[in-house]
Parts: sequence; C-alpha cells; structure tokens
Amino acid sequence: MTIAAIFVVFPFCLAFAAFSDLFTMTIPNRISAIVLVSFVVISPLAGLDASKACLHVAAAVLVFGACFCLFAVNVMGGGDAKLLTASAIWFGFEASLIDFLLYVSAFGGLLTIAVLLLRSQENLILAARIPVPRLLLTAKKIPYGIAIALGGFAAYPSSPLMKLALTQFS
Repeated sequence: MTIAAIFVVFPFCLAFAAFSDLFTMTIPNRISAIVLVSFVVISPLAGLDASKACLHVAAAVLVFGACFCLFAVNVMGGGDAKLLTASAIWFGFEASLIDFLLYVSAFGGLLTIAVLLLRSQENLILAARIPVPRLLLTAKKIPYGIAIALGGFAAYPSSPLMKLALTQFS
C-alpha cells in the first residue's frame, strides 16, 4: 500500500496541478496540501528515518523562503510558490532537489518561450479555431505549475522516497 502511494500520489497531484494551471491559471491550495500531508504520512511508512525527514522539511523551508521572496516582488504566483514548496519536501537536500529545481527552471524557460510564441500568434490561432485554452492567450502570467509538474516527473525517479520504494519492491 505504501509503495503504491509513493508511485501514485505525488505524480497524480502534479498532473492535476498542471492541468488546473493550464485551464484556469490557478493551482488549488488543496493540491499543495495533499502533496505536503501525503509526504508526512507516507515517509515514515516507507522507512524514512526522522533525521532524514527533518532534512526534507528543511529543504522545503528553504525553497519556501526563496519562493516567498519571488512572490513578494510579484515574480511568482502564490499557487506556484506553494506547489514548489510542497514538492521540494519530496526531494529533501539530496542531489534530487537540485535536479528537480534545474528541471523546473529548464521546463519553465521552454514553457515561457512557448506561451509567448502562442500569444504573439493569438489572432492566427483564433482565426484558425485552434483549440487553445483562452486564458493561455489572454492572461498576463505563465502557468508555471506545468513546469513544476514536468520537473517533478523528470526528477522523481531519483527522489529518496522513490529509491526506498524501489528497494522494497525488488
């Protein structure tokens, strides 16, 4: 049961957040809460000891500090900051956190370029009736939850909980 939860909960929440951000430009608070609470519940059941769990919490606090600063200067949305913070707890201070943040940055850059290109072709897209979410063309922000989800998917196989699950599974 614990192994199944490790394989399903975090990726499902990331996917839900990405689709929500794409279509509504919002990430529901409950998604970030589920990501955070599920780590707290699943990690001891998976065999993560208390000292390592504390390092995971410290990593999330560090990411929260950076996200709070970016939110305060209106560079990052609140939903993105909460999702990034909640996701960081799954990676801890191991190399997988760096991988996660690098993947998020790379996918975020590509996403930003793609959205800006789409917006520059808004008239053509509307005239051709290409099915693109309307908010993607009209909003002034980038649905960064998509980049966070893609970065999470890319880095998750090397995360500590996934490694624990794979050792228990084999």
